[in-house]
Amino acid sequence: MSYFKHHVFFCLNQRGAGESCCNNLGATELFEYAKERIRILKLGIPGKVRINKAGCLGRCDKGPLLVIYPEGVWYSYTNQNDIDQIIDEHIIGGWIVERLKI
Repeated sequence: MSYFKHHVFFCLNQRGAGESCCNNLGATELFEYAKERIRILKLGIPGKVRINKAGCLGRCDKGPLLVIYPEGVWYSYTNQNDIDQIIDEHIIGGWIVERLKI
């Protein structure tokens, strides 16, 4: 068994001026929101969930994005409601959020 049930990586890559990247689309703010929500839900402990920063994940055209392991499910998101749905349905409920999956 892995140390965490779910390991969530948020692309927080920052590119130069005018270049498309997840960070220019609000990734850092929503990363912080996800970390806080996981903390409030008391899920950020060994055996549960780890939220991590990642550099470029190579899918800039789909961003902002995150990937959840061990399932290897990639999501695009735009707001706190999307993050809430990923946490509630995927991390807590065990279902893939099809509308956000890439």
